[in-house]
Amino acid sequence: MQVNLISDTVTRPSKEMLQQMLQTEVGDDVFKEDPSINALEAKVAQLFGKEAALFFPSGTMANQTAIKLHTNPGEQLICDHYAHVFNYEGGGVSFNSGVSCATIVGERGRITADQIQQRINLADFYHSPKTALVVLENTTNKGGGACYDPEEIKRIATLCKKEKLPLHLDGARIWNAMIATKTSPTFYGTHFDTISVCFSKGLGAPVGSALVGSKALMDKALRIRKILGGGMRQAGYLAQAASYAIDHHWDAMAKDHEKAKALGEAVLAIDGVDYLAPVDTNIVIFELTSAQLEEHFMTYMQKNGVKLISMGSGKLRFVTHRDYTDVQHDYVLNCLKQF
Repeated sequence: MQVNLISDTVTRPSKEMLQQMLQTEVGDDVFKEDPSINALEAKVAQLFGKEAALFFPSGTMANQTAIKLHTNPGEQLICDHYAHVFNYEGGGVSFNSGVSCATIVGERGRITADQIQQRINLADFYHSPKTALVVLENTTNKGGGACYDPEEIKRIATLCKKEKLPLHLDGARIWNAMIATKTSPTFYGTHFDTISVCFSKGLGAPVGSALVGSKALMDKALRIRKILGGGMRQAGYLAQAASYAIDHHWDAMAKDHEKAKALGEAVLAIDGVDYLAPVDTNIVIFELTSAQLEEHFMTYMQKNGVKLISMGSGKLRFVTHRDYTDVQHDYVLNCLKQF
């Protein structure tokens, strides 16, 4: 049996989703004439209580556009040292925006208002970069799917308003966070200036993300997206897949969380597991006691047809998703039990 637990990005469109894609009406989105994209953007904006949204081919491009919107070259943003925008977007922060990152060692990728306060550079101290933006990630990828406490988000948002700093949310897995913390999209829309949301992870759409914010910001984002090469033509097929996923796949992600917790329990029972991050959503991160044991474990899983990923520094990761079936789940649990 072959089982892919490298990421929730490996999902493929369901038959029902493909049928919806075939039936959708499309146009040229570069001229803003694709009705399916226009409808998705309106839908996502309304969902989060924002004025507008813009469809993107990737979450990285959506994040990079948001950073460009809020900053000028030579300035600095604040984020956790695990942040996706810092670690996994190809250095785009500096390449695209000429901005540096003031990183904070948070707790599993989550930072606090107090920590942020300490990293804000004094506005009149011209020797240091001007602090221009705060970026949070929810859930945290490298932090093992950890979710922000809604109360901490409120404290951070209050601080940013006081300091006149825009607040951006990398919400690639915000759908998972909302299920786990029982929060609504409008909660995040209220507290963040911009939010990137991904459709191609747990929701199971093939391609796409969106950036939401004010109409004025999204008008500017349209130009930045063009500059970054993100203008697409008849991409309404992709937008329809995303729209279908929101309507039909969102609630089902709770099952991914249940399977991840079961995997975590099975991992913890293995002799030689040195660390298991709390399993809050659909990501399971753990460490083994030695590099030799890690190599042995990876080889064993590979021989049994189970794919997972090494994140470096001894961290191994499983990610559950909608294409990870109950039969596959029982098989992986048995493999872990026999290791």
